[in-house]
Amino acid sequence: MNQDKQERLKACLEELATLLYEEADKSQVIDLEGKEKTVRSQILELVSPEIALFLSNKQPKQK
Repeated sequence: MNQDKQERLKACLEELATLLYEEADKSQVIDLEGKEKTVRSQILELVSPEIALFLSNKQPKQK
């Protein structure tokens, strides 16, 4: 991956992290265990299905 794409990926991931944190149940992210459970459930529910498009023959929607 070239430098431009790495920087774009990093920016997208930072934005994703912000969005996921904003939507997290704040009562669950007070300790490391709660943070890990929250991130894990968000990844399984929201992130992994989108990444699965990479493995399928379908192409992700372009913005």
